[in-house]
Amino acid sequence: MKKHSLPDLERCIAAGRGDVPADLVLRGGQVFDLMTGAMIDGDVAIVSDTIVGIAEQYQAAEVIDVNGLILVPGFIDTHLHIESSLITPFEFDRCVAPRGITTAICDPHEIANVIGAAGIRYFQDASEHTLMDIRVQLSSCVPSTDMETAGAELNASDIGDLMGHPSSIGLAEFMNYPGVIQRDPGAMAKIRLFEDGHIDGHCPLLSGRDLNAYIAAGIRTEHEATTTEEALEKLQKGMRVLIREGSVSKDLEALQPLLNDVTSPYMCLCTDDRNPLDIAEHGHLDFMIRTLIARGTSPLAAYRAASLSAAEAFGLKDRGQIAPGKRADIVALDSLEGCHAQLVLCGGQAATHAAFEKRGSVPIVGLSSVNAPRVAASDFRTGGNQEETPVIGILEGKILTEHVTEIIAIEDGDKRPDPGRDLVRIAVVERHGKNGNIASGFVKGFGLKSGAIASTVCHDHHNIVCVGVDYGDIAFAANRLSEIDGGFVVVREGEVLAELALPVAGLMSLEPFEVVRDHLVALRDAAQSLGVTLEEPFLQLAFLALPVIPALKITDRGMVDVTKFEIISG
Repeated sequence: MKKHSLPDLERCIAAGRGDVPADLVLRGGQVFDLMTGAMIDGDVAIVSDTIVGIAEQYQAAEVIDVNGLILVPGFIDTHLHIESSLITPFEFDRCVAPRGITTAICDPHEIANVIGAAGIRYFQDASEHTLMDIRVQLSSCVPSTDMETAGAELNASDIGDLMGHPSSIGLAEFMNYPGVIQRDPGAMAKIRLFEDGHIDGHCPLLSGRDLNAYIAAGIRTEHEATTTEEALEKLQKGMRVLIREGSVSKDLEALQPLLNDVTSPYMCLCTDDRNPLDIAEHGHLDFMIRTLIARGTSPLAAYRAASLSAAEAFGLKDRGQIAPGKRADIVALDSLEGCHAQLVLCGGQAATHAAFEKRGSVPIVGLSSVNAPRVAASDFRTGGNQEETPVIGILEGKILTEHVTEIIAIEDGDKRPDPGRDLVRIAVVERHGKNGNIASGFVKGFGLKSGAIASTVCHDHHNIVCVGVDYGDIAFAANRLSEIDGGFVVVREGEVLAELALPVAGLMSLEPFEVVRDHLVALRDAAQSLGVTLEEPFLQLAFLALPVIPALKITDRGMVDVTKFEIISG
């Protein structure tokens, strides 16, 4: 817990006893106690950013009437990449804090893979000005593997130089689980930096002795479980399981049966990657809470997972409960089942338009980061002398993919896309100015009938990734991304149907989140006009290039068999 200066400490005690007025009182609501499940009547008294009293009557300089509302602790997103919301940390703050999210535990490894330590420092600096408490974990895997070309590389010494900032919790998701299991010296050096701190996990489908070995490294939280069986084994072996519901990775339905009053102290909620369109249309952690309760989870279990359990899992002892001495992160709700925030306090400060306007700012980083070669249609031909071809099989709602084998005829030295069989070209173009690599393969599951879509949001190396039927459109889309300094684009017959510029490291817009949301609507409509059947094609596309998620992916160096952790020929 944070330390009060002596006068503040004495004032908190005095206000809690009622000897002096508090700064703020919430009056007329009921506190939902996450220890016992009881509803507690009485005022909530606050001094500065700290709760000093509940369940009694208090006087204060300011009184807010919350009559008829239920007060719960602010929600904690236990794992996300703010960059994947496509907006800056300041716009993310403005987008989700009014929904009740008062703490976001982020891993800025997306921007770090483009511009290195400067990207992490940007998030650390931004965290000093936002209303919500942004906790910046230090990125463990930049790049995620040696099978891709990223814009930067961070070793243990680089990470050590970033330690000590007030926003820090520990080491972010350790994606290179084979490196941990095989005791790779580089992986061991990073883990040893945080032997006395928190290390976040990332080990999809890991089980048995390999899972034992991974956890033995001191890794205690994990968000990649996609089945109850996988999550149960991880719980039983001492991991805190984070239920994830992002724009692409949707695990809530599968894991909901495991969340109950017994397991909820050891389960948390996270979004990982959720864009402003999904937030606007469905919600954020508030959506997860509503959905869990609607599916039969008790309100106690759902709200515990959203706050108290999250605080305990990450060592944030100063929050997660409406109780004396805790940080005044409070959400006033219409009902537990509805989970619609009527008032949000972040450290005692209401998340209002006026409060957002008063925030400080930091210089923008990562501009002019797209340094890709100019490509032509001929660059996307793919040859080989075998008709048996590895194909990435999309599993909608998951970032896991299938390793499919299809027979694709070789015509004039090229394997052509076949939209009738839903076999379309996927390509990655290196955009950091390192080597100009271009890799091509096939993907199944988009439903694409014509044109192309492309993006510089391409986990985690963030090269240009394209999918399309027509090579000319693929080349046009890739080149257009260089012209707009990164983003998303949809092309048909050499014409841009929709686009969104993301000039901050090719990942984030400088526009308000409402503008980004509207662009995403236009992009979704344009993609659907090409035949795309996926609800979120752009982030789905981005994850097809992440070589730490089974089973088959693609990077600028070629198709990757993630199960074998090796690059294979197409």
